[in-house]
This record gives sequence, C-alpha cells and structure tokens, in this order.
Amino acid sequence: MDFDAILEDVGTFGRYQKLVVYFVLLPAVIPCGFHAYAQLFMAAEITHWCRVPELDHITDSALVKNLSIPFELKNGVLQHSECSMFKLNYTDILKTYSSVEEAITKEVPAEIMPCRHGWTYEKNIYANTVVSEWNLVCNHDFLPTLGLVLLAVGGIIGNYIFGYLQDTIGRKPAFFIYLLIECIFGVATAFAQNYIVWIIYRVGVGFTVPAIMATPYVLAIELVGPRCRTLCTILSNIAYSMGLILLAGVVYLIRDWRQLALATTLPFVCFFLYLWVMPESPRWLLARGQFEKAEVILKRMARINGKSLPANYMVHLRRKYESDKLKQDIEKERSRKYGILDLFRTPNLRKKTIIITFIWFTNTSVYVGLSYYAPVLGGDEFLNFFLAGIVELPTYLFLWPSMERLGRRWTLCMSMVVGGIACLTTFLVQHETNVTLALYCVGKMGISSSFVVLPLMASELYPTVVRGLGMSLSSVLGMLGPIFIPLVNYLGSDIMVLPLIIMGGLLVAGGIASLLLPETLNQHLPQTLEDGEKMGLDMDFCCNPPVKEIKPAKVRETERERDCTACIARCSCEMISVTLENVTTAVEKNN
Repeated sequence: MDFDAILEDVGTFGRYQKLVVYFVLLPAVIPCGFHAYAQLFMAAEITHWCRVPELDHITDSALVKNLSIPFELKNGVLQHSECSMFKLNYTDILKTYSSVEEAITKEVPAEIMPCRHGWTYEKNIYANTVVSEWNLVCNHDFLPTLGLVLLAVGGIIGNYIFGYLQDTIGRKPAFFIYLLIECIFGVATAFAQNYIVWIIYRVGVGFTVPAIMATPYVLAIELVGPRCRTLCTILSNIAYSMGLILLAGVVYLIRDWRQLALATTLPFVCFFLYLWVMPESPRWLLARGQFEKAEVILKRMARINGKSLPANYMVHLRRKYESDKLKQDIEKERSRKYGILDLFRTPNLRKKTIIITFIWFTNTSVYVGLSYYAPVLGGDEFLNFFLAGIVELPTYLFLWPSMERLGRRWTLCMSMVVGGIACLTTFLVQHETNVTLALYCVGKMGISSSFVVLPLMASELYPTVVRGLGMSLSSVLGMLGPIFIPLVNYLGSDIMVLPLIIMGGLLVAGGIASLLLPETLNQHLPQTLEDGEKMGLDMDFCCNPPVKEIKPAKVRETERERDCTACIARCSCEMISVTLENVTTAVEKNN
C-alpha cells in the first residue's frame, strides 16, 4: 500500500508532523550521543605519578616529582614518568638534608623502579574518574580502551535485537524499552564498586547505542512525505550534533564520574512523558493491518493539519489493503528469492558492493574515532570536544546544494579527501596544539559530510531487488569500526598524532575509492540485478561532475516524488544501526 498517497490526503508535513518532529522526535535523538561519548570523560586519563608515602606531607607536587620521579621522552616532550620512580631511601634523605630543594640539587639519581605504593593523581581538571578510583594506569592502562570496545560490542548485539524488536512490536514501544534499559544501566553505572561491574553496566548501556536513535529517526521519515525526508535527515543530524555540544557543557560542569553518570541519564527519565504524545507510526500500523489504531492517528493528523477525511475513508483503505496484499502474495510466490550472494555474483555489482562496504567501514571508524580522540588532542579537552560537535553544523549548509550541483560522487570524494589530508597534515605540526586542533576540526567536518552522503549514494547504487540487503550488509560490517577504532586511539598514548595519521589514511583511501563508483545524480534507480550490473560500466575514473538536467516543472515534480520514495539517507548515529534482520534472513536462505 502506498502510504505516501495517504499522506497527500492528511498532510505530508503539516502542523501535526512539525509538532511531533520538532518537540518529540528530535529531542529523543539526544540520548544516543550522550551515552555514546560520556564514557570518554568517565574514564578520562588523569596526570599521575608514583606515590611516595614518605613525601605525602609535602604539598608542592613539583618538588615531590623532581626528587622522586625520573624524566622520560613522550610525544617528543621530556616529562616526568608516570609509571616509574627512583629507588631511594626517602626517610634518610629527609633526615640528611635540611630541605627538599637541597636534596634535589645534591642527591645523585639512583636506580629506577616501577611504582610500589600506588599513584598520586592531579585533581585540578577531574575530581575523580574510574581511572583514578581503580588505578587503571601503567600495566592496566588498556582497560579504559577495553571499556570502549565492549561498549561497541554491546551496540552490535543490541542493534540486532532491537532492530528486530522495532519491526515486530512497533516503533513506539521499542523506543521506551530502549529508554528503560538505558536509564537502568546508566544509573547503575554511578554505583559500580569495581571495574568488572562498571564494564557490565556499560555494556548494558551499549545495547541501546545507537539503537535508541533509530526509532525517532524512522518515525520522523515515516510520518512525512517523500519530499520532506531529506529535511528530516538533516534535522536529525543537527539534533545529534547539538547533543554532542550539550554533552560538552555537561562534562565541563561535572568532573566526578559518578555524578556524570547520573547527569547524563536522569534528565532523560522525563522522556517517559512522551508515552502520551509520541504516536506510533501509522505506516507501520497499516503494514501490520492494525486499521483501527492507524485510523485514530490519521484522523488526528488530518484534523491538526486542517484536512478533512470522508466518513468511509478507512473502509476503502481496508479494502485496498486486502486487495494489494492478495496481489503481493501472488507476486511473492512467483518472484525469485534474493540473498546476499546475489550482491557478489556479477563483477560490476560485486565491485560496487565491496567499495561501498569499505567506504562505510571507513566512515564509521573515522567518525567515531575522531569523536573519541577529541579530549586527548592537547590543550583544553572540553573545548576540543565542544568544537568536535559544533564544526558539524556548518557542513549541513553547503552539503545538500553541493550534492545537487557536483553530484554524490564528487561530494563524497572531496569530503573524505579534504578531511583525510587535514588529518595527515597533523604529522607536520604535531607540536603545534592550536594548528593540530584546527586541522582536526577540518577532518571532522569532512567525515561529517561524507557520513550523510554515503548512505544516500549507496541506496541509489544498489538495485531495488537487493537494496535492503546491500544497505544492511554494508552498515553491519561498518559497525565493526567502533570496535576497531579505540585500539587505534590507544596507540596514540606514545605518539599523539599516530591515530590521526591512520584515520587520515583511511579517509583518503575511501575518497579515492569513491571515484570508482558511478555518479547517481539524475540517474534512474536500478531495479533489477541486470540494471545494477550495467550501471557505471561506461564510467571514466575522473569523469566530469554531472550537469543538472533542466526539465519542465511538472516533469520535475513527478520525478522528484518518484525518486524520493527510494531515498534512504541516514543520520550520523542511525547510519550504523541498520537492522540486521535482512542479513540474517538472507544468510539462512543461502545456507
């Protein structure tokens, strides 16, 4: 059943949709970013050095470090060691010399050994983090990174479960189930008494990230007409970016990890008030044959939008549904079943599938990686994270016009290559903190742009008969990025710009690979596998940007409505949360 035709009767983007999208669905996007990145600050590394009990009474930490801690080279800078100390009898030293300053100047440096009595932490930036509370430093400094990896693993598992749940019980109940789980585990995080328990709670939170973003996004695009889905995608991206900006303010004000866990969870309890105002998707209800519930929502939508429906509107709708369903069942029996292997049977479609999947993995890895890396760039980590969120907003001003003028292919390529070159250039200025930060922001703008272009372009390249399978496969493999990228960032503990160089290399490689894909602007969407195989066979590697075809207004309107129904543009967080149901079904068929 063509629900878009029904929307023409009740309003495609009237007052009802605007109220729901602006005041319900867009705010519901914020928890995703909060819980995806709050862990960076809960487990933030604090400057530390070996504790010497005999020197605890000395308040000047600089004197203590100069006496007991050796220097070592880190990131090209000479600084006090965090994991070793001089092997000295500090009690005798304090008795021998009249002052610590005298001991520093006269005492001969001794043998170096690992810390024996724990660590002393500098509390001028953070009052407390899980790192300082449970001494996750030196030989245990990988454990915070492991926490991010397991958070991402939880996201993949939860995405499969909740993707199926959303399609089974409905968008609205699924959202509140996500929200309940997220709030329970988010609050429980604040009361964890050891690292193992904390990790269990964080994996619980990870189950809902990024799945909790999917429902508001899907509801938004299912409530509006085809021509407004692009707007909803942009608004969802803006709301997500605004969530990151708000999170920067929260972590700046709250420097204790337990309080931060509560501050990033408890405010979202008020979203349970949406139980009375968030509608179920009428598109989903009609697809499930729940006409009475859909009728209530459609009548309310029409009334608020100032439209009137005939008295027997739903009766005719039910008859049309039954007729269409009968035809669909007959066609399904006659039609061929498609599986994942169909994406790889022919050379051209196989090449496009591999390239799209590689670029998707690159985009997901670098977007998450750059967001994770902002606090450790040097300088003010709170300002860095704030800038990482705010630089995404300008991209939406020029992104869509450039896609219409330059095409998807060149916009994707330039976004990735410019962002990648900016990240690679940090190697040349690695000791210039402000320049490195500026280049980082350019890289973040580039990846934010490509993150929006790629799903749209992919949806236009995959043939209709395997479009869902192709999008699901590419996004699922792309979700491996958030598991892989914390390990890359961990390498930056010794060489700060190394992760930026790796991510920059991935971006440039992805940008060059995008030139191997055909342009899709002003092209008919491929319907069959044969169409998908033919598309782009005659393409040059560096063909000119497409010229927009000028057509009469009536023809443009008709084609726009037809093409927009196939658009599957996704927002930054939801892009890595495509349901796995299609992939699982296809694998079972192929087996």
